[in-house]
Amino acid sequence: MRRSVASSPFNQSFAGIVWSLATKLLAIAAVTLLPACTTPTRAESPPPKLDHVIVVIMENHTYRQIIGNSDAPYIQYLAKGGALFTNSYAVTHPSQPNYLALFSGSTHRVTDNDVHDLDGPTLAGELRRAQRSFVGYRDRGSPRKHNPWESFAGSDDVGVDFDDFPDNLDELPAVSFVIPNLDHDMHDGSIERADDWLKDNLGDYVAWCKTHSSLLILTFDEDDDRSSNRIATIFYGAQIVPGKYDQHIDHYSVLRTIEEMYDLPLLGNSAKAQPIEGIWKKT
Repeated sequence: MRRSVASSPFNQSFAGIVWSLATKLLAIAAVTLLPACTTPTRAESPPPKLDHVIVVIMENHTYRQIIGNSDAPYIQYLAKGGALFTNSYAVTHPSQPNYLALFSGSTHRVTDNDVHDLDGPTLAGELRRAQRSFVGYRDRGSPRKHNPWESFAGSDDVGVDFDDFPDNLDELPAVSFVIPNLDHDMHDGSIERADDWLKDNLGDYVAWCKTHSSLLILTFDEDDDRSSNRIATIFYGAQIVPGKYDQHIDHYSVLRTIEEMYDLPLLGNSAKAQPIEGIWKKT
């Protein structure tokens, strides 16, 4: 008796293969059409508009030499009460190009601590164009290589002695750099001496800034040239959520953050950096 086509073993096998393939394709399509499973992340908050920012730059120490060091109790106080960046790095070696990077967004191919006369936009100049103010407060005896405004013809008039730091803190400029001298910045003097200088000279500002929409940024120019250039950086003041933050930052990140606060044009390599987010209180 002749078998029908439908009951042929070959056709039964072929039908099974087709059914199996169809089932797999439907399963793949179902997975593809399902929404991706994602882990919610906390929304980042941009830098707030602050009234005053002071940047203090210390010298030539690694993160591990500073954070947790009992010779620097005031810095430990700032680290505990502020945003401590555990993954902060200087740009290069030696000292001077790091100061230039923080002030102008570029090292200008400077690879030494010699005298240089440079051209180009700077943080001071951009603040001035935005009708904001900048002052570089130099501790008496701080060298030119640590006072970056002195290397730029358009900004060499913004520096004053730290003796002129105002008693009335409301009179501070929008942005200040405070440059301790070599005895007070850990270059020649001890960590303990620099810590005492910081507390004695900026302790009033630190207490004031938390309730006056202002900020202290404490950072280092570079490490001791024997490590990975990892340095301590602390943000302390109004709108800061205290804690340890492991995002990678450098001097360009700090500059970019200040530029964002005051709606300034982005200088040099700061345009490639991300502003520091995630440390600010939500308003």
